[in-house]
Amino acid sequence: MLRLSRDLTIDENDIEIVFVRASGPGGQNVNKVSTAAQLRFDTNKIALPPDAAQRLARLAGSRMTKDGVIVIQAFRFRTQERNRADAIERLLEMLKEAMVRPTPRRPTRPTLGSKKRRLEGKKRRSDIKAGRGSQRFDD
Repeated sequence: MLRLSRDLTIDENDIEIVFVRASGPGGQNVNKVSTAAQLRFDTNKIALPPDAAQRLARLAGSRMTKDGVIVIQAFRFRTQERNRADAIERLLEMLKEAMVRPTPRRPTRPTLGSKKRRLEGKKRRSDIKAGRGSQRFDD
């Protein structure tokens, strides 16, 4: 059992990992050995709150199928064990990030000093631009 939070755990049997041939590091060994890990995890097997499920779908993007299965490809390393661990770690990180509720933004009003600085800057810029025109000399 993999624990994500106090109330959310994942059964390791729900995670399906298949090893396939990969591009990337490994030299000629890449053509002979299946070291890339392809992880598949059905999100319907865990009880996620609705808002967390929406955040997970947004975070997963194209890695999530229409059926709610997350597919993660891991081929960063040369060994099956490290790629397997990398894929599981990335899945857990994605699930943990989806469980965190974003803090709502509280709208604030600009301070009086910031308003004055903004207007002074605009006035200064206006004076600079006004001084660029053709100047007439009255004699």
